[in-house]
Amino acid sequence: MRHVVVLLAVLWVCDGVKFGQLCSSNPSNSRRTSDRWGQGQYGAGRGTRLHQGVDIKCSDGAAVYAPFDVTLNGKLTVYTDPSKAAINEGINLSGQGLCFKLFYVRPDRTSGTVRKGQRIGTMLPMQSVYLGITSHIHVQMCDKSDPTPYF
Repeated sequence: MRHVVVLLAVLWVCDGVKFGQLCSSNPSNSRRTSDRWGQGQYGAGRGTRLHQGVDIKCSDGAAVYAPFDVTLNGKLTVYTDPSKAAINEGINLSGQGLCFKLFYVRPDRTSGTVRKGQRIGTMLPMQSVYLGITSHIHVQMCDKSDPTPYF
C-alpha cells in the first residue's frame, strides 16, 4: 500500500507542475535540440558523462523570469575553469515542491521570494565561450532527476 501512495504522489507532481516562461526571447520554453556543441536533452552524452538537465533556448542578454512562485536560495558557480568566467553564474531555486538550478543566469538577487513571471536575472553571453552554440538556460533538478516532465 505504501508504494501505491508514493507512486500517486510522484504522478501528481509531474502532472500538476509546469514551468512558465523562463526567457523573454522564448515564450514557449522551446528546448535546445542539436548543435555543433552537442544536444540539450536530459541524458545526452557529454564525453564521459551524461547531461543532467534540460536546455531551454534563451538569447544572450535576455531577461530570465521565475517559472512559478519561487524562493531564491543563493547564487551558484557552474564551472571551475577560469576560461568560462563569462557564463559562470546561476541560481538555486525552490517552489511548487521542486528544488532546481538555473545555469548561465546572472541573478538580480539571490534570496527572498519572487512571483511567477517576475524577472530574476539576465542570460549570460554563451556565444563568448561556446561560439555557435544554441544559447540556453540549463535547468537542473537538485536531485539530478529528469526535469523534462515539467516542460
